[in-house]
Order: sequence, then structure tokens, then C-alpha cells
Amino acid sequence: MKAKKIPMRMCLGCQEMKPKKELLRIVKKAHSNDIQVDLTGKMSGRGCYICKNIDCLEKALKSKKIERALETSLTEDIIEQMRKEVSNE
Repeated sequence: MKAKKIPMRMCLGCQEMKPKKELLRIVKKAHSNDIQVDLTGKMSGRGCYICKNIDCLEKALKSKKIERALETSLTEDIIEQMRKEVSNE
């Protein structure tokens, strides 16, 4: 039997390739420019991935990699929501 392929994605903080299920997805909705944390990994829109690690999140925020990947600026409440989701894991 053939082994199932595991989708890999790159974390914006540490720049490591990891399985998609281990990462947190951040999505910018296509028409509304609304930014959300995607817990299912299936929302439509432009997305980027970050480790469920506070150090990776802070590194990506400091270097503005998340803002560049989503092509928009982040509000303080979105940043707090991301920090909360990362610290829950």
C-alpha cells in the first residue's frame, strides 16, 4: 500500500518546513481584507503559516513577515488573537 503524502508548509518565524497540521494558519479573506486565525486550515483566502511557538510568532511579527505574506497591515487585536492561540497549544 502506498504511503499517504503529508503536505509540508514553511513557518514564517523559523523558516523550517513542517507538516501542515502542526502549524497555525493566518488568513486574509479575499474581498473583505479581514484577517483571521484559521484553526481548520481550510478557509479560503490568502494564507501564511506559523509554528505554534511564541518565539516563532514574535520573530515573524518583529520582521513583519506576516504583513508581507498577507499583503496588509495587522491590527493589535489580530496580534493578540494570534498570541492567544499560540499560547493555548
